[in-house]
Amino acid sequence: MKFGISTFVNDDTIDTVSLARAIEERGFDSLAVAEHTHIPASRESAYPMGGDLPSIYYRTLDPFVTLAAAAAVTSSIQLITGIALLIQRDPIVTAKEAASIDLISGGRFVFGVGAGWNIEELRHHGTNPKTRGALLDERVEAIKALWTTDPAEYHGKYVDFDSSYLRPKPVQKPHPPILIGGDSDATVKRVIRHGAGWMSNPAPVEHLRGRIDQMREGAGHDVPLTTFGTPIDPQYWGALEGLGYGQLNLLLPTKPHDESLRLLDEYAEKVATYRG
Repeated sequence: MKFGISTFVNDDTIDTVSLARAIEERGFDSLAVAEHTHIPASRESAYPMGGDLPSIYYRTLDPFVTLAAAAAVTSSIQLITGIALLIQRDPIVTAKEAASIDLISGGRFVFGVGAGWNIEELRHHGTNPKTRGALLDERVEAIKALWTTDPAEYHGKYVDFDSSYLRPKPVQKPHPPILIGGDSDATVKRVIRHGAGWMSNPAPVEHLRGRIDQMREGAGHDVPLTTFGTPIDPQYWGALEGLGYGQLNLLLPTKPHDESLRLLDEYAEKVATYRG
């Protein structure tokens, strides 16, 4: 099983270049970064994890810029959007950004996407919360078309463009891996619909087992399984490996430079012990 790092990259903590280099130097397999374009001051949406919204949500760097910087100073780690809020993004621009990172990195980009939970945030982007799932599906399909055909076109209810050329194309064929974030029946259907993998958040093992069984039954085969925000708990890691997870992205708290490096050292030791 592979181990990576998932985190919120902020403007007042360890810099992206130092973080990416440190992750690769310690033998981790990936860097997954979260996205929030902004946090509305009049926020009413409940934080899904309970309690107040952590301050790290207010200061996140753009994930595509962050991963491009990481790509320039690394050579092996996967570069994952965990998750890109595609319901808030133009699909044509996003297709170009993602393909550019895949090209710059030599085929290391992984496209994690989701429908989002912050209703006020997505409304500011002109997205109707009631139709955000359908919008997400169309934008995923449109981006796949732009990545894999030339010229490409897409005609849906929410996404509609005529025959067009988009370059660069991704290095990975037919396209970079797609991971769907979320934890609902709609998420299960979306994983199956797009032939995608699942990026789950921490949850009880039996709950995860139920979702995975749904996906496997609907898809007729195993689906790629990865995580965002996995706690530092080797017993939990073992349980997830038993469920079929191929990669866990451990949660690195958003901290200053020296503390981040210290935590990465601790994590690397625990991973080595787990594998040993």
